[in-house]
Order: sequence, then structure tokens, then C-alpha cells
Amino acid sequence: RDFLVYMFLNTLTPKFYVALTGTSSLISGLILIFEWWYFRKYGTSFIEQVSVSHLRPLLGGVDSSSPSNSNTSNGEADSNRQSVSECKVWRNPLNLFRGAEYNRYTWVTGREPLTYYDMNLSAQDHQTFFTCDSDHLRPADAIMQKAWRERNPQARISAAHEALELEDCATAYILLAEEEATTIMEAERLFKQALKAGESCYRRSQQLQHHGTQYEAQHRRDTNVLVYIKRRLAMCSRKLGRTREAVKMMRDLMKEFPLLSMFNIHENLLESLLELQNYADVQAVLAKYDDISLPKSATICYTAALLKARAVSDKFSPEAASRRGLSTAEMNAVEAIHRAVEFNPHVPKYLLEMKSLILPPEHILKRGDSEAIAYAFFHLQHWKRVEGALNLLHCTWEGTFRMIPYPLEKGHLFYPYPICTETADRELLPMFHEVSVYPKKELPFFILFTAGLCSFTAMLALLTHQFPELMGVFAKAFLSTLFAPLNFIMEKVESILPSSLWHQLTRI
Repeated sequence: RDFLVYMFLNTLTPKFYVALTGTSSLISGLILIFEWWYFRKYGTSFIEQVSVSHLRPLLGGVDSSSPSNSNTSNGEADSNRQSVSECKVWRNPLNLFRGAEYNRYTWVTGREPLTYYDMNLSAQDHQTFFTCDSDHLRPADAIMQKAWRERNPQARISAAHEALELEDCATAYILLAEEEATTIMEAERLFKQALKAGESCYRRSQQLQHHGTQYEAQHRRDTNVLVYIKRRLAMCSRKLGRTREAVKMMRDLMKEFPLLSMFNIHENLLESLLELQNYADVQAVLAKYDDISLPKSATICYTAALLKARAVSDKFSPEAASRRGLSTAEMNAVEAIHRAVEFNPHVPKYLLEMKSLILPPEHILKRGDSEAIAYAFFHLQHWKRVEGALNLLHCTWEGTFRMIPYPLEKGHLFYPYPICTETADRELLPMFHEVSVYPKKELPFFILFTAGLCSFTAMLALLTHQFPELMGVFAKAFLSTLFAPLNFIMEKVESILPSSLWHQLTRI
């Protein structure tokens, strides 16, 4: 038997070893490339995911859906519910105009700033806010109900023109202002026409709202349409430089419809007040909306930090602070910055221009990269206007991560950082943007393993090709050493078992 093994090893030529190591290197290299691509696209290892999803249950692993895990504690259930709510996608309060802004970007760069997922969410929003079950009773509204479902922009615009041929339709004007108008002035003109038609429908449905559920639904739809038009008109005024007029329109709108907080008009108001440098009014708005019972946003947290930083940033010096310690006002500013960074850790890199900005999407994920882009796109100028504010942010923002070394497990002032942000942001943000990931993920074990295996086998293939005789000797010595324990065991088995029994076993 030893002789047979020896003869087998002698028949293996150096070409065999080159082919063996080269093939192994090629296969491991292909696995490495696929694993790296999958990790960059989905943020996880394919082999690891398959192992956990399919192999673990077969090997007796605990199934997450089994009854034994169904008795979750109340605290864990609350945490899960909070995580789900924090991963909800929200309409961007400061979203741009498709025709006048997003499309112009496409014309200049040839890139699409909006993803299909983002535009599909907008289509769902439009159907929710601008349609109701009784639309079939009015021909123009029936056409617009189909228009909001159209995927083709030109088909939507054509449907809006068709609806306007029948009557003055507020939602048709909205669609044209959003998608056909190529300038903000043109969009404002169309929104003013929409306002006239919308107010007429609103007054009519307001008188009939108590006559039945159908009329109530119509009034709710007409209210949504009117609020949307007035808010977009205020945004047009802001973009055209009439900021005081925009502030007045937003205040009137919030006073007229105080319960419609879903539009987050206060965030538009905060941005306009910061543009006017009316910091006292900004503080008054924050006092109302920066409440423990209300949902937070990057705009709320970072604006509060900006106001605290404004009180000390012009005289702040890190060298002086390290010598004498932080004053009470400086400590308050640093704590406000830490609070804001904990809520959304992606924002500072955009404010400090360590990462390039893109056009914000139409929807954002709170605490995610999409929200950070939307905030920094409009508020970077306000931070630059406050002397020393960005310097204070630069010196202090990274200290947040020392307070929460394991952000996915435990938070400091907020709930633990949700694990779903990366996946949702990849759907919301265009492919040419590198999504910011927090906390930074380490490379999975299988990527490191396949990289090491690929490098090792490639080196063996190269050495075998360059030094075939020497590597052949090493390979034979390695294989002999590898088979030595097996030979030892076989010899022991032969010595213990009777020769007749062993003869019968070998025949089998």
C-alpha cells in the first residue's frame, strides 16, 4: 500500500501541480469578486447569508419563527416597533420640482437624480392625497386619477392637459407645475391657477362634508390639495428670493390647518427663518416642535445645535478650551452637537464638505443618509453664515461615537440606531452616489478568507511554474506527511483485526 501511494505521487508531473494551483486560484478569485460585488450592493456576505438562511435550520439551528421565540418580552417588542417606525420612509418637506430642478440636472449631466423606487413612492403619495373614491363622478378628476398612475411622464402631462380642456382642475395644474414647468416662475404661475381652482372646490366640499362619507372623503381630498398648493407656492416664493413673503404664507398655512402635521411645514419655516437670520423666531419654532413627545428630524436636532453653537462659536478655540476647560455655554453647545450627531451621524461629513452633495431625493429615511443629504443641501449655507460654527462642529462631532461605542445595541439620548437604513437609502439614492454607512461595517469573514485563499493559491501556481522540480518535491513531501496519520491508523487496524476478517473487508 505504501508502495502504491509512492507510485501515485511519482506519476504526478509538475504540470499537474501548476494546473491544480492555477485552477484553485481562478475559482477562489471568482468567488472573491462575486462576494465583493454582493457585499457592496447588499451590505452582507452571500455565503454567510446562505449559511444562516438555509444551512443553519438544516443543522439544527434555532428558527426565528419558532414558537420558542414567540414569547418576546415587552421591552424587546417596544424596541422592535420603534425600529420599524424609524425605518419608515417620509416625504421630503423641501423636495425639489421635477421639471424646473431635477430635469434640468438630467439635461446638463445626463444622470437621473431620482430612483424608480423614489418616484414610485411619490406616485403613491399623489394617489393618496389627490384622489378619492368619488372621482369618477367628475370627468376631469377621473382623468387625473388615471394620470397619477401613469409611469410615463409625457402620458401624465398629456392627461393633465386633457383634464384642463374639460374644466379648471386643481390637480391637473399641480401636475403641470411639478413636471412640465421648466422654471420656478412658470411653476408659480401654474400653482396660482391651481390655487384658484382648489379654493373653489374646497369651499364647495366644506359645505357638503357632513352629508355623508362620500362628501367627507371629497373634503379631505380637497383639503390636502389646497394645503399642498399653498405650501408649494410658499416654496416658490422662497426660491425666488421673496423669503419674508414665504414665511408669512407658511405661518398662515400652519395657523389655518394646525392638524396637518404630516406635511412638516415647520421645517420649511425653519429654513426660511434661518435665511432671514431671524434666530429668535427660529428658537420659538423649536420650542414648539423640539418636544419629547414629537418625532425628531435632522432639521430639528441640527438647527437646535446651530443655535447653541452660535452663542459661543465665534470665540471658540480648541487649544484654549483644553487649557481652561469648557464653559457652561460651550458645554451646552457640544452636548447639542452630540445629540444631533447621535440622531443622524451622516450629516457632519456633508456640512464639513468631507463628502460631496447630490440633489436630495423626494423621500427621505429619518436618521439615514438620504435625510442627511436633504438637510445639508439646504442648511449648509446657514452653518457657513454663523462664524465658527463649522469649526466647533469639526472639533467635537466625533466625540459622539465614544459615548455610544455599540450604536446598534444601545443608544444614549435616542433609541439604538436602526439597522435598516443602509438598505432603504440604497433604494432612495441614485447609483452614482456612494451611500454613507453607519456604523462602518467590517469586511465579512468569507471575503477575507477567499482573498487569502486566492492569494495563496496564486502564489503556489507561480512558484510551481517557475520552480517545477523543487515544488514537486515539496508537494510530494506534503502529501506524504498528510497521508502518514492515515497509514498509521491502517497499520494499527491490521494488527488488531484477524487477517481473515481483514481479507473479507478488503474484498467488500
